[in-house]
Amino acid sequence: MAVNLDKEAYYRRIKRLYSNWKKGEDEFGKVDAIVVSVGVDEEIVYAKSTAIQTWLFGYELTDTIMVFCDTKILFLASKKKVDFLKQVAITKGNENANGVPPITLLTREKNESNKANFDKMIEAIRGSKEGKTVGVFSKDKFPGEYMKSWNDTITAEGLEKVDISAVVAYTMAVKEDGELGLMKKAASITSEVYSKFFKERVMEIVDADEKVRHSKLAESVEKAIEEKKYLGGADPSTVEMCYPPIIQSGGNYSLKFSVVSDKNHMHFGAITCAMGIRYKSYCSNLVRTLMVDPPQEMQDNYNFLLQVEEELLKELKHGVKICDAYSAVLEYVKKEKSDLVSKLTKNLGFAMGIEFREGSLVLNAKNQYKLKKGMVLSISLGFADLVNKDGKKEEQKKYALFIGDTVQINEEEAATILTPVKKKIKNVGIFLKNDDEEDEEEDGDDAEELLGKGARSAALLADRTRLLGKNEMTAEEKRRAHQKELASHLNEEARRRLTEQKGEQQIQKARKSNVSYKNVSQMPREKDIRDMKIFIDKKYETVVMPVFGIATPFHIATIKNISMSVEGDYTYLRINFYVPGSSLGRQEGNIFPNPDATFVKEITYRASNLKAPGDTSVPSTNLQNAFRIIKEVQKRYKTREAEEKEKEGIVKQDSLVINLNRSNPKLKDLYIRPNIAQKRMQGSLEAHTNGFRFTSVRGDKVDILYNNIKHAIFQPCDGEMIIVLHFHLKNAIMFGKRRHTDVQFYTEVGEITTDLGKHQHMHDRDDLYAEQMEREMRHKLKSAFKNFIEKVETLTKEELEFEVPFRDLGFQGAPYRSTCLLQPTSSSLVNVTEWPPFVVTLDEVELVHFERVQFHLKNFDVVIVYKDYNKKVTMINAVPVNSLDPIKEWLNSCDIKYTEGVQSLNWTKIMKTIVDDPEGFFEQGGWSFLDPESEHQGSGAEEDSESEMEDETFNPSADEEEEEEEDSDEDYSSETEDSDYSASLGSEEESGKDWDELEEEARKADRESHYEDEDTSNRKRKVRSSAPPSKKKRRS
Repeated sequence: MAVNLDKEAYYRRIKRLYSNWKKGEDEFGKVDAIVVSVGVDEEIVYAKSTAIQTWLFGYELTDTIMVFCDTKILFLASKKKVDFLKQVAITKGNENANGVPPITLLTREKNESNKANFDKMIEAIRGSKEGKTVGVFSKDKFPGEYMKSWNDTITAEGLEKVDISAVVAYTMAVKEDGELGLMKKAASITSEVYSKFFKERVMEIVDADEKVRHSKLAESVEKAIEEKKYLGGADPSTVEMCYPPIIQSGGNYSLKFSVVSDKNHMHFGAITCAMGIRYKSYCSNLVRTLMVDPPQEMQDNYNFLLQVEEELLKELKHGVKICDAYSAVLEYVKKEKSDLVSKLTKNLGFAMGIEFREGSLVLNAKNQYKLKKGMVLSISLGFADLVNKDGKKEEQKKYALFIGDTVQINEEEAATILTPVKKKIKNVGIFLKNDDEEDEEEDGDDAEELLGKGARSAALLADRTRLLGKNEMTAEEKRRAHQKELASHLNEEARRRLTEQKGEQQIQKARKSNVSYKNVSQMPREKDIRDMKIFIDKKYETVVMPVFGIATPFHIATIKNISMSVEGDYTYLRINFYVPGSSLGRQEGNIFPNPDATFVKEITYRASNLKAPGDTSVPSTNLQNAFRIIKEVQKRYKTREAEEKEKEGIVKQDSLVINLNRSNPKLKDLYIRPNIAQKRMQGSLEAHTNGFRFTSVRGDKVDILYNNIKHAIFQPCDGEMIIVLHFHLKNAIMFGKRRHTDVQFYTEVGEITTDLGKHQHMHDRDDLYAEQMEREMRHKLKSAFKNFIEKVETLTKEELEFEVPFRDLGFQGAPYRSTCLLQPTSSSLVNVTEWPPFVVTLDEVELVHFERVQFHLKNFDVVIVYKDYNKKVTMINAVPVNSLDPIKEWLNSCDIKYTEGVQSLNWTKIMKTIVDDPEGFFEQGGWSFLDPESEHQGSGAEEDSESEMEDETFNPSADEEEEEEEDSDEDYSSETEDSDYSASLGSEEESGKDWDELEEEARKADRESHYEDEDTSNRKRKVRSSAPPSKKKRRS
């Protein structure tokens, strides 16, 4: 049997078993020897006898008898198994074997009696302690003559049997690091199968309104574990189900793990699913309830169940009695919702390991065992027989809620969940979206029900496909109706907000006053000062200059600039100072502390370039040195001031609480943007108790606290060359001597640059191999990042949630200099692959305006106006016109008002007008001036201001105007000859006629006006035929 046995694990565990036995607690104190006998029975999945074998040796050994005596251990097995056990029997030269009783190996005889071997074992039992009692696992009864003859031998000898199942289970319950690793892997596989297969399958069934039996669905889950894609890279041969998956719905619920899925069809209500996967003999368990269109009461009860689980996790700590933890949870339910106490499951879970359910360590009111660090439990709690008041059919009237996780016991902290499957209502609620009831009656068709996932994120993707079977006009009408509602809300809300903010004045920043010397004693006593030369005091950043024979100090901050020139025999040094009225540049305060004081504007010094007899140096040397040193000091001062300015307004962050646990979620080999130093450096990102820490290879540290993250965005590498974790912060943080509100961590996937000089062939093996490697790399990186994100979300109890951009809804645009793909997330619009990044929070957006929307233009601009009117509007240029409708649909689904127009507006002027007189702005109709469909009630002033803006931005000459008439679709009404045409068209457009009718009537109008004979009017007619559609487009 060429199988290796983990000797170190065997020695560690056998020592633990003997140590607990020697302590003599509970049943261990009553036994003189321990007997473990394992026969052959294919039907037995879990047994304490096989579990202890797996625990000690890593394998099950059938037809093997083990006798543990006080001073020795005997194994009776077949020849092959004896050869296998020799690895631990021979202890020579192994230090870890010290203290382990010696092993005697007995080879099983071919005949069934094995009397000689049995006698040796009985003799050993008699010689162990008092030799009267043996510890056995009384529930384990294996069939076969071999086992029967052994049991008869024990009975015949008159040995008393004591059941030691509970104490052995308690010994094995505390898991070593290796065992915990296997259980974590088992839990992650269970989570993967649930999320990627079961949940998706249920959503397909609900979406397609399929009829599927519970038993069939359970079978499909069992088949899914044979597919490697759901196993997170594990070998399928090492993975098996702990028990057949249990799926229940439609009023028939039994919240136990001993039941089987029935043959009833799945009902679209509360659907409970329990599944557990065993990896390399170690078990895990997961229970979730999916709810289809849950009523509010069901949602409230479910949210309460989540709170009860949180309470239970807080109670499960090292040293706590199981019964005390149970009682605390029961008290919590009594206090919060006493009517649900009778509905709560009778036990809240059990210990788990090699055996799925440890019967002696069940979480109930009677269990006196204490929890220990390293134990792994399957917690499962639910409410049964709940009544749905809204239920009409029989299967809708009763429902149950059931949740469960695999958890690990810690020293002082709450238990850690190992199955990080999201379970908030938005993650398990399936909300069916129906179109308006009238539409459904007309169509008599349920095909328009679409699956919604509860949050705005689902609405985003669903809205693109929700109007199956409807014409576009209907979608447009719905959008318009919704936008009208939003318009009225927008003006009311904005007026209220601005009224509240009224009176908040922006304080103008005064120029910093710098004092050179607080008293005369600080003045330097240098020879240059006495000799009436210019002296620079670097310590106090001051230039001491002779003025009318008096040494006068000027702080370096007062000097605006300095210049030096040589003219003939003289050198001139000119110093200009800051004075009121001189420009200080942007962002700098223009207010002086004492504006009424007398200011020196400039001083010029002259010195000779000729050396006089007896002088040690040329007189102009002083001016040259002064010029050089003043420049140096000025540069140093400005650098320091710039750094201080960066730090201004920085909100002091809490300190990062370091979690010393080695199992912290961690990602290695990441780059940070913006760079800490000039050269980019790799490092690792680690999640701690209250934030992330990035540590570069050089040792630089950047801390980002969870409570300072506004948006956490995960950009996968699908269609991108980098995979990114981006954090958009609430308050800026300082690193690399600059302040940053956007920090991202990324790693490159594949080659960003390609060598075009390299000869490439379609079937080049190296290229194909490289592509394959890149595909695998992408998959590996995506899995690593997703795993990190899930762990972080679990660690933060889902307070920090990562958003993934919806690539399907993305559109091209240029928010900065280059065009990039802008993608919506559930709460923002982002581009994080290019630098600088672009992040707009949707909750901060007041409205979106589309500029330059014209029939003959290929692209348009998007202007984002914020609720904070003092904030500069965001412009996205060059958005392709075919993205207009999808963007409108998306904004509409997010309840954001949008408008469109043909001109580019002067937004700086508009926003200043609004901020200066908000009341006047809203009295004149508010934002309705942007909407071409609004009645423009009282918006005359706005129209004037708009026309002014047009004058500023575009003012063509008379000649250009004539040319423009031929190309523009806006200026027809300005010509008298077009008045009939536009009048006839205006009323017809309002009635909503289709394109063919409009074109036909345009042709008729042309014939009546006798335009056919003139060449110029021919050209106009061509443009005119496109005018109705463009006007119609403008109205949309």
